[in-house]
Amino acid sequence: MNASNMLSRQGHRLLQVGVALLLFLSLEGFAIPHLAAPHLGASAHKLAGLQSVLLLALGLAWPRLRLAAATARIAFWLLIYAAFAILTAFIMGAVWGAGNETMSLAAGASRGSAFQEAAIRIAAYSSAPTGLVSFALILWGLRIRDIPPQQG
Repeated sequence: MNASNMLSRQGHRLLQVGVALLLFLSLEGFAIPHLAAPHLGASAHKLAGLQSVLLLALGLAWPRLRLAAATARIAFWLLIYAAFAILTAFIMGAVWGAGNETMSLAAGASRGSAFQEAAIRIAAYSSAPTGLVSFALILWGLRIRDIPPQQG
């Protein structure tokens, strides 16, 4: 598969994941009052909304990237991982009533066991470097295309 077809397919996948996140957040909204940490549930709800819009926008821009096939694959999977890792951390905290050590503003007084706090921290902190690398590759892929010289 050539790079152009792969980029188009990846862009379509990002659109699908973005819409799936919209469906998830629509359903998750009903669960917020029943979660152990409703404030974290509301934060996860908002985060899923932000990520869905981000993935939809990047899905539309993805076919325009100027990246080699391997680089596009790396950027795509790091983006997907980063989006779901941080969302998973917020959902774990909301369900467990934990997360104060990592997400103190959203979790408030919700503190879990040492295992729960460590699991949340690993998920949340692993999303940052993967997201940053993906965004850097995407920015590189959005560089200006070579403009052919004008004739005349």
